[in-house]
Amino acid sequence: MLVIMKNDATESQVDAVIREIEHLGYRGLPVPGAQRTAVCIVGNQHEVDDSRLLSLEGVKETIRVTKPYKLVSRETHPQPTVITVGPVTIGSGQPVIMAGPCAVESEEQTLAIARIVKRHGAQVFRGGAFKPRSSPYTFQGLGEEGLRILKKVREETGLPVVTEATDHDNIGMVEEYADIIQIGARNMQNYSLLRRAGLCTKPILLKRGFAATIEELLMSAEYIASEGNPNVILCERGIRTFSDNTRNTLDLSAIPSIKEVSHLPVIVDPSHAAGRREYVIALSRGAIAVGADGLLVEVHHDPAHALSDGRQSLYPDQFGQLMRDIKAMSRLSEREK
Repeated sequence: MLVIMKNDATESQVDAVIREIEHLGYRGLPVPGAQRTAVCIVGNQHEVDDSRLLSLEGVKETIRVTKPYKLVSRETHPQPTVITVGPVTIGSGQPVIMAGPCAVESEEQTLAIARIVKRHGAQVFRGGAFKPRSSPYTFQGLGEEGLRILKKVREETGLPVVTEATDHDNIGMVEEYADIIQIGARNMQNYSLLRRAGLCTKPILLKRGFAATIEELLMSAEYIASEGNPNVILCERGIRTFSDNTRNTLDLSAIPSIKEVSHLPVIVDPSHAAGRREYVIALSRGAIAVGADGLLVEVHHDPAHALSDGRQSLYPDQFGQLMRDIKAMSRLSEREK
């Protein structure tokens, strides 16, 4: 249920509504809006008696939310959420390109790629310091050393950085260094980690699991939002199907489907969906065409010797072509408005 406050409701009246909700045995989370504040009731397993709430000063009305994900639903928050990270805004209408290597391998390698992607117009640098891999014998990342290298990238280039937290042991460390914290596909339903991410002050980039439905993805986002962090960026990165010509199957229909029911921004990772660099540019164009708020793209200056996912990493000149394509599509979109 959503308790809608009047336009002139005071902060003390909002606090009184939250206290009453807690008295009823639930939690009340304020949802500021452009015109008025609403308070979302969470924790109820059945219909809430709203008679007492409607009698409180400053309350305009109550609205029953039909979706199981309340805080990330458009029923609760009709306007799209825009997330600001330094000079970058995600969800504002212009696609944001996050680019860099799959893994931070060395300071020299990482800074070289960062300079390349910035020169071509990337707004955020991505690189993995902790790498959850299918095999325990493959490169697992540089850990805190990798995070320190990412800090140097931000200091030299000015690009905000996004990197993955893989468990409770390193999420605090990642929060210290990163501008955006990624929760990977393997951890999409690690609910204790999602709750911990909800306590972070940095935006969370949440990837869709290999076999997760859209509702399951949104419920995972709800875990984060319910702990107090509303700044969640969803990421479609491909799902497993019967097809084996690509690493995964990119579900482009997920973007408009999510935007229909949720206010959160949605980006696409075409690199992990394709698993092959020759498909990445085409999938990227498709993602932008259906309304994605940005891309998460892997780029490497020497993919043949990359320690992780070199096969799907774009060469610098390919990334330059991708950025030219995205800019052309953005100009076309502006003319059509």
